[in-house]
Order: sequence, then structure tokens, then C-alpha cells
Amino acid sequence: TLALEVFSEMVCTSVARNTITFNAVVGACEKGGAWTLALHILQEMANDSVDRDTIVFSAAVSACEKGGAWEHALQLLIDMADSSVPKDTITFNAAISACEKGEMWEPALLLLGEMAAERVERNTITCNAAVSACQKGWAWDFALQLLSEMAVDRVGTDTITFNAAVSACAKGGAWPWALQLVSGMADDCVERDTDTLQIVAGACEKGVQYLWTAQLLSQIAIESSS
Repeated sequence: TLALEVFSEMVCTSVARNTITFNAVVGACEKGGAWTLALHILQEMANDSVDRDTIVFSAAVSACEKGGAWEHALQLLIDMADSSVPKDTITFNAAISACEKGEMWEPALLLLGEMAAERVERNTITCNAAVSACQKGWAWDFALQLLSEMAVDRVGTDTITFNAAVSACAKGGAWPWALQLVSGMADDCVERDTDTLQIVAGACEKGVQYLWTAQLLSQIAIESSS
């Protein structure tokens, strides 16, 4: 990979091994999802007494997220705390996304709490990843709680947010909440798509709500043909 080639070049030549060059290599690891190499390079930085900053740690966390290594992503946050390196929104977003991919909704919510404690700003990306984690973990009640918190904190919602929350409710058999969420999308001026209606129709079907199911399927057909 490009990251490995760059790192090998650093080892074989007299290229300065400083924060800037190491950050560039870890950034290449992040783009390629080479999380094991990213972790190795972070250790090399520590061995060489090179300062590790928020940027390099965030890139490594993102590499772990892309590689499906959520445990290592969380360990990096612990390492940051131990090294007194501040975490930012980008760091947390990558870590929460790693938890979402690993279907680990509880650690994702704990990270949201950590963001609040450290006064790190949440954004739509942060919350969408957390809501999606709840959806994958069948935690529909926590998904709804996150939506409420987003409204209180004035964090913008989008179609991805609502689709994940509606899907969470569908999985949990909470079809009335799924319907309410779809209605709330109009109130929040959030555009619904065919996926939204298909998800809530499935929720109503599971709940033996055939009238609602028929109406939603009819609406899907109308919107698909328009």
C-alpha cells in the first residue's frame, strides 16, 4: 500500500522522523484502512519520543473504524487520555462510527456522554452514527432519546437520522413511534425518501396494522412513479 511504501521510505532514508512526517504516513494509513500499520507507527512515534497530537490519533482512530477494529479505536481514546492529548469532534465521530460498524451501541452512547463531559461539540455525523448503532443493537428507545437530545442541543437532523431511528423502532416492534417519527420529519423540514416509507410500512406490517401498511405502500407507489 501507499502508506507502507511511504513508511519504508522513511526508514531507509534520512527523512526527518517528526510529527509532520508521521502524521502524513498515518493519514495515508487512514485513507487505506491500514489500521495495524497506523497503530505500529503510533508506537514508533512513542519510541522515538515524537509528539503525538490530536490529528495523528484521529487519523489512527479513523483507520481502525474503516478496518472494523472498534476495540482498538476505543483503546486509542484511552491512550489519548493517558498522554494528555485532547480529543475533538473528528476523533469522537470516528470512534462512534467504529462502534456503529461493530454493532456496539452501548460504547457509542458512552462516548456521547464523554463528549458532553469534555465539552466537545456533537454534530449531525456524531448523532447519526450513534442512532445507527442503536438501530443495529435493537435499542429503539435509546434511538428516540438521542433524537430528543438532538432537538434540545439544536443538532441538525437529516433523512439518515430519521431512517435509522424509524428502522430501530421497526426492529423493536414500536410501530406507533415509527409513524410518529415519519410525521415529525415534515415538522423538522426533513425530506423523507422511499426507504423511509418502506421501513415504516414494514413496521406496521409486523404490528398487524394492515390499513396503515396499505396506505404507506400506496404512497410509496405514488412517490416512486412521480
